[in-house]
Formats: sequence, structure tokens, C-alpha cells
Amino acid sequence: MDLAAAPWRDVYPPGLSPAVDLKGFPVHAIVDEAAAKWPAKEAVVFRDRTMSFGELKSDVDRTAAAFAAAGIGKGDRVALLLPNTIYHLLAFFGALKAGATVVHLSPLDGPRVIQHKLEDSGARLLVTTNIGELAIGAAKLIAAATIDRLIVGEDEAFGPSPLTGPMPDGKDFSTFAAFLESGRESVESSSEGSGTFPNVAVEDLALLQYTGGTTGMPKGTMLTHRNLSTAVESYDLWFEAWDLMRPGEDRVLLFLPLFHIYSLSAVMLRCIRNGQVMVIHTRFDAETALREIEAGITSFPGVPTMWIAICATQRFEKRNFASLRYCASGGAPLPVETARRLKAATGHDILGGWGMTETSPAGTNIPSSRPDKVGTIGVPLPAIWLDVVALDDNSRVLPQGEIGELRVSGPNVTSGYWNREAENPGFFSDGGFLTGDIGFMDDEGFFTIVDRKKDMILSGGFNVYPQLIEQMIYEHPDVEEVLVIGVPDTYRGEAAKAFVKLRAGAAQLTLDELRDFLKSRLGPHEMPAALEIRDALPRTPVGKLSKLELKQEEEARRTTARAS
Repeated sequence: MDLAAAPWRDVYPPGLSPAVDLKGFPVHAIVDEAAAKWPAKEAVVFRDRTMSFGELKSDVDRTAAAFAAAGIGKGDRVALLLPNTIYHLLAFFGALKAGATVVHLSPLDGPRVIQHKLEDSGARLLVTTNIGELAIGAAKLIAAATIDRLIVGEDEAFGPSPLTGPMPDGKDFSTFAAFLESGRESVESSSEGSGTFPNVAVEDLALLQYTGGTTGMPKGTMLTHRNLSTAVESYDLWFEAWDLMRPGEDRVLLFLPLFHIYSLSAVMLRCIRNGQVMVIHTRFDAETALREIEAGITSFPGVPTMWIAICATQRFEKRNFASLRYCASGGAPLPVETARRLKAATGHDILGGWGMTETSPAGTNIPSSRPDKVGTIGVPLPAIWLDVVALDDNSRVLPQGEIGELRVSGPNVTSGYWNREAENPGFFSDGGFLTGDIGFMDDEGFFTIVDRKKDMILSGGFNVYPQLIEQMIYEHPDVEEVLVIGVPDTYRGEAAKAFVKLRAGAAQLTLDELRDFLKSRLGPHEMPAALEIRDALPRTPVGKLSKLELKQEEEARRTTARAS
């Protein structure tokens, strides 16, 4: 792996090399450093509450001291069941500063998945808030002895909201305010005003970030302080070189859920390290996003479903995007047609890249000088190596232009999954992590993903990639969202089936009409054999379109048909 000779080195900006040595740092140290540089500057805006970097450090220190007073330290796991709220920042950094490992739970996880993550991780202390029914549901975990202690942040502390729900009955929990009080004495007794906290090494485990669980129960990705912090360092080198975001200046709109790795590392950690303001919302709404942008947002990182929803907003082309300097889309491929519409309306290229939980999630990015490469995932970020290996032999590296499985290496890449010691070697090849993404590298070093390995359709002996079919269907003017999966076909073995959500007011679309539209865009073996129009398509807990439910529905239909 010779990064200095990487095929993509020539598309890097002047002064930046793919070969850099990233040292890493304890993740929570960025709070102390930001408070020292910008003590009075806005750090977070959430509803009625504005918090400066100095105030953030003070509350993080108190939270860390409270964890320590509760007996939490090195080797312990602290679970967070939190949507976007200031409590997430305090609990996340406070737990790390106390020496613990954070376990992220999704507020949209079902009870069985939450129980699995808690039992698998060994976390016995849980922090949540009374948004919706979260606090009520978490209290059941105490009653079932799944956890030993529950901390509930009072949502009403940040101003009135229709999202605020009930607090649990009884006394089997502590409010976050009471929890902080338990750490006050430790902080105030310290000569430095920050309590006594353990030394945290960069190789210590910082986070158990569970995968989406598209097959079986989710696996806990082990991410160390080095993994997370070198991902941040790599992003920062890239963004500084291209002048995409400016330390101490940017105002960043954050709808992305903080319990997701993209939002956590690529947005929150970078914003704090660079003195940028995070304007946080708990739930995405396209109209709210447009109003915030018109009020002065300079950066908006989103996911494709957010950009698709903005494009579906009436007269969005007429809105004022003057303050916006940087837009990004991550988490999943942005439909090329959506990117074109946004460029035409806003003047901005919606640049993005690729990453995954296992890469913390730094991976690739599209250079701002190459908007013509929208549709690719860009080139690897500094210190990250990406290559393509054969599907039938993952130790054989393929030449540029050939399709295989993407393999990634770098200081940001996980060492494996929690409690999966026997399985972990199978996820790696010659030290590189096998991503499960199928794609190729072009002659300039740009990578393109054609599909997920497990989603590939074998149709009549040909490899068919649903993502390519989806991109072509998105070009139909009446299509708002689409997912394509493989279904059994008596002649071809497998064939493509498209699930489509139409734009408001669009005429009904038939399979014959769709196939006629695609004739000049797809080969005969790629043509959808079935079409189903839906009012809505399923999504994952973090808002990405999800094929899992569609595959399960199709399997249930086949099971019922066989039984009848």
C-alpha cells in the first residue's frame, strides 16, 4: 500500500498528499480545546437554548464527574438512547472523559433490538430523554433488570416542544439535572475545576456503533479513539485544502441523527473541533430546512432522502440559498437526477462521498473541482487506501476498470466487531476491510459503486446491479423515490422488481410505460420484470431508503403462495 503513489494523487489539491501520518487523539479532548480557543462563541443552538463552547465544556466536565461518581470508568459501557438533543453531546463526551465506552442505541429500534444491543454490549447504565415515549420505554428496561440505572434528560429544559412526552412513574430513575448534581462536588473540589479523570489512550475503545442489521441482529463495530479522531483529522485536511468549511465561521444545519456515525464524526466532532455552530433539530422537515437556510445557514450535510424531499417542496427553486456555501449528501448514493435539479435551482454541486460505520465513516469524497464526477463516490481521503478485489478471490487485486469488491485500509478502520472474535478474520483480506460494496476504479482513481454485494441480482447468467436501475428510473419525471430488488424468475433465475413512489399529482405509471422509458437506458437483462407503486417506501431508523422490508414482504408472499 503505497499511498504516495496512489492513482488518485493527481486529483488532490496543491499542497495535500494522500500519504499523511495521522496521530489521533482522545475524542473528548476537542471539547477542552474548543473551549480554550472560543470560550464565549456559540457552539450549539437547539430550540430556545444557545450554548457556548465554554458552557459546553463545563457541562461535559460535570457529566463526566457524575459518571465517575456513579462508578463508571475504564472498561465500562454507557448506552445512549437519544435523538438529537443537547443531552447527546453531554452524555457522549462525558462518558468518554470518564474513560467509558459509549454504546449507541437508535430511538427507532424495536424492543428486541434494544435488548440485544444492551445484552451484547454489557451496558448497564442507560441515558435517554422524554421525547415521545422514549423514557417510558426505557423504564421497562429497569423493571426487566436489563439495565441497573436509568438517567432521563428532561426535554422541557430546552423550551416547549410538541415532541416532549411523559416521564416515567416511580423512582427507578434519575433526572439528568439530578445526575449532574451528583458530580458537582467532584468538579468544584478540583483545583482545575474539571474533576479528576483517567488517562485515556488513543487505542482505548471509544464507541460500539451497531450496524444496521440488514442480515440478522446488528453487530457492534468497535471504534477506538484513534479510529474516530483520525477520521476527523482526515476530513479536516480535505476540507481545509478545498476551503469547503472555515474554522470559527460556519453555521451548520444538523438534522442528521447524532446516533449515526455520519452525523457523529463527519459533522458533530468536526464542528466542535473547528469552532463551528451546530443548529440542531430533532426531526427533519423540508420546509424547516429551507427556512433555516434562508436565515443564514452556510453548510447543510444531508442524506439523499432529505434532498429528494427538498426537491419535492413546492417552488423550492425560488427559495434564497445565498448564504449556503457547502452542501453534501452521504449515507447512500444521491440520485444523479436529484443532484442535477439541485444544481440548477441552487447553483451548488451537492458533493458527497462514501464511508461506512466500519470506517468511522471517513472513506472517499468528490473533489469540489470535479463536479463532473457526481455519480461516483470520489477519491479516497488522506491516509485512506481503497482498492478493488476479485469477487471469487478477495486476495487478488483487480486493475482499474474491472468490477469487484471494494477493500479499505487506514487508521480509521475498525479492528472488527464486538464479541465476534471467531468471525472477525473473515471480514478482512490482507489487512484491508472487505466492504461488501461492488464497484470499480477508473483511470483517474475515482471509484464508482454499482451495488451492494448482497443486493446483486443474477439474471440469466448476468450480474445485474439494482442501484444502476434505480439511477435510470430516477430520470423519469414522475418518479420521486425508487427501490429495486431481485425476485425469483422462472426463466432468468432472478429478475428486477421496482418499487416506486410517484410525485404528487403524477399520472399512474404502468410497467410497460416504465420499460418503454428505460429502453434507451438499460440492457434487456436489466429491465424490471415487475413494478409496484407505493404511497411510501420503507426507511431505516436513520432515514435511508431500506430494501430489507421489501425483501421480507416478497418472501412472505412466496411462502403464502406455496402454502395455498
